[in-house]
Amino acid sequence: MRIRVQKFGGTSVATPERRSRVIHHIRQALDEDCRVVVVVSAMGRKGDPYATDTFLEWVSENGDPLSPREQDLLLSCGEIISASTLSGILNREGIANTVLTGGQAGIITNDQYNNAQILTVNPTRVQEELEQDRVVILAGFQGKTIDGEITTLGRGGSDTTATALGVALKADTVDIFTDVEGIMTADPRIVEDAAPLDTVTYSEICNLAFQGAKVIHPRAVELAMQTNVPIRVRSTMSDHPGTLVSSTHHRDQPGGEFHDRLITGITHMPRVTQVKVPAKEGQYDLQLKVFKAMAENGISVDFININPSGVAYTVYDQVADRVEEILLSLELEPELVRHCAKVSVVGAGIAGVPGVMSRIAEALTQEDIQILQSADSHTTIWVLVPGEDMVQAIRSLHRKFELHNVHMTS
Repeated sequence: MRIRVQKFGGTSVATPERRSRVIHHIRQALDEDCRVVVVVSAMGRKGDPYATDTFLEWVSENGDPLSPREQDLLLSCGEIISASTLSGILNREGIANTVLTGGQAGIITNDQYNNAQILTVNPTRVQEELEQDRVVILAGFQGKTIDGEITTLGRGGSDTTATALGVALKADTVDIFTDVEGIMTADPRIVEDAAPLDTVTYSEICNLAFQGAKVIHPRAVELAMQTNVPIRVRSTMSDHPGTLVSSTHHRDQPGGEFHDRLITGITHMPRVTQVKVPAKEGQYDLQLKVFKAMAENGISVDFININPSGVAYTVYDQVADRVEEILLSLELEPELVRHCAKVSVVGAGIAGVPGVMSRIAEALTQEDIQILQSADSHTTIWVLVPGEDMVQAIRSLHRKFELHNVHMTS
């Protein structure tokens, strides 16, 4: 049997109008002779009564008295409410369905409450329900330990639920429904002519997601990549096919054209601080001293550069003062540049192609934007720029690589 997993985020199930669109997409998949598994997030966003962030706010306002285990019991309720709400609508529409929690669906995790990792998925119960021609509605974002304790999967947990089930069920596709038509070449709130992409590779979307794009969680993509389960990122409010995420840029369509491309998209991460620590003459243990101190204080570091003259890295703005205090206590002489932004140029076509960095430097220099630091991998080039120049940097790079002209499926 053909199986399709559909994941609907919080905004997709937040209002009656949007829930009617969810039913439309479920019917569409059923009409295509697919067995359907629907993974839902908690309804709405912070401030809405059953949203995950609202529950967290309640905990905070109550003085943070909950242990991680009890907090997971609370947080798991939002998705169950969402799944039960959708079940009632499907019943009214005459569509047979079953609601399952993550644990009932066979998602087994470790016991790292609030950010559990999936150990295995036993989809037997889900398969049994599908074989009886029922739509399976699954509460996303959650699982259970081997001992039966409820856990939640952290940020992006519903995406992860959907792809993990897609892998376990050998699904034809996993559809991630969001507020946009697909993966965009840049944030459309910043770049007016940002375009939705026809296809991206697993590697590209992981890099886009890790560097600030928020359409899908990278952990979910990494799971799908293990067995090449295709993902489609689509809009709940549209029938557009969206962006296909797979191992290649080719979308299987008879007579379809294949267009290679150098750059896939521009993404960004604001509110970061550059930390530079110069080395004294003959000081070869500087990097150990610095990064051990960061680790011992639970501070995440990024954009790391080590050379004989010293070390440079970035941290989030909110921990910059603490980082400075730690380094000064070690009798080091840190130099901090606060309120920077990390801008990333992502594309599977970058590897081995000369001149890409030259074009990046040219685009930014023409706008009098200083590059504070840079680094690269086989699919991404990163530049650190002053925060006030972030928007202009993104727009100039988008123009330089002519990303408004990306090939799209009609």
